[in-house]
Amino acid sequence: MSIGPREISVPFRPIPLDVPEGMKPNEFFNSPENLADLTNNNGLLTNAEDLLLYRKALGHSNEFDCSIIYNTSQSILNPLGRPVRRTQLPNNVRKVWNRMNQIVIAFMLEHYPDPEKHLVLAGEASLDSTWPITSPGVPSIRMLHNHFIVFDKQQLKDAKVADTNNPNLTDGGQHSLFAAYMQDVYVEFLSSLDLKILKPIVGEASGLSLTGYPQGLPSWEISGGIGSLKNIDFWKEYDLVLKGFLDFYRTFFAQVSSRNSGVPDNAYFTKEIEKTLLFNNCFLSAAKKVRDQCIADARYATSIRWQPAFKQLIYRDDQGRLVVTISQNSIGNAITELLGVVVKRTPDAKGYEKSEPALIEKLLKLRSRLVEADLGHGIKTKYWDK
Repeated sequence: MSIGPREISVPFRPIPLDVPEGMKPNEFFNSPENLADLTNNNGLLTNAEDLLLYRKALGHSNEFDCSIIYNTSQSILNPLGRPVRRTQLPNNVRKVWNRMNQIVIAFMLEHYPDPEKHLVLAGEASLDSTWPITSPGVPSIRMLHNHFIVFDKQQLKDAKVADTNNPNLTDGGQHSLFAAYMQDVYVEFLSSLDLKILKPIVGEASGLSLTGYPQGLPSWEISGGIGSLKNIDFWKEYDLVLKGFLDFYRTFFAQVSSRNSGVPDNAYFTKEIEKTLLFNNCFLSAAKKVRDQCIADARYATSIRWQPAFKQLIYRDDQGRLVVTISQNSIGNAITELLGVVVKRTPDAKGYEKSEPALIEKLLKLRSRLVEADLGHGIKTKYWDK
């Protein structure tokens, strides 16, 4: 069996929404009108903190697939002004958000206990790219949301090997630069974080044997497994990983933009930046290479995400360990591609309807568990009762 990324085909029921004439899809998908439809047709549960659990209409997997979104569409009309990562959440929302995440992940592991049979993952992707909202690659809904997905590993084994040059399996050309010049300094910088529950995994040890992904990215085992997700200290460490990533890439792109830049104003770890990054020749050399190419190549310069875009997730590896990893995001790729799973969505209502009853049954069980934990109330749609 060949090792490499897999491409699977996932049928979906076409969404009964027409994009108004003169609007691009990204503009419409970020409108309050579309977000209202998301609630009314696919919403499962909502709460006073504006967190919405919903079925993914254009899903990654018909085995198990849902999201929680921080639905600020009615209170923040400017799509570019909405919170798009956990570090921007109010404290009371973050507390509820973490509890919901813990319960959903525990539910998936309970229903899919065998790591040889199912790939289980949960995570978020950055939505705060800095180009105009209608440009290619800008996310369709610019609000913080987590993905919760289960793949049947037999389906992945039977799937064709994906093209490794697929741009969605890269980070827009920056991964090779990262691997050649910055991997060691990145690991050194992140190792300075004060982590007690998250334990570093060395080299390729966290990679999936089927796909080979994630490819040597800094990864951490969650000591104590699912039990640690009930500990608020775990979620604080999960946020530290994100903050460390943001500091690393903000510092890097500040150097790309302006030679010899200092510590970014919004940095979390100023001493570590000064000590580890701004005195590292490999780090500064890589920034020079990107800066020189930006000056000479207009197309390359426009593709740069000057603010850090990321994918951070928790997944179960082949040994059954829960692992955290984080990566620079690419132009338009999905959270699943960090683990080497490329999803080709195909409009096929009949194909989707074969999987729909079992999928909804599991989602409604999950909803009941969240209601019991006082994390929201059910939503009634034409597909399920309140």
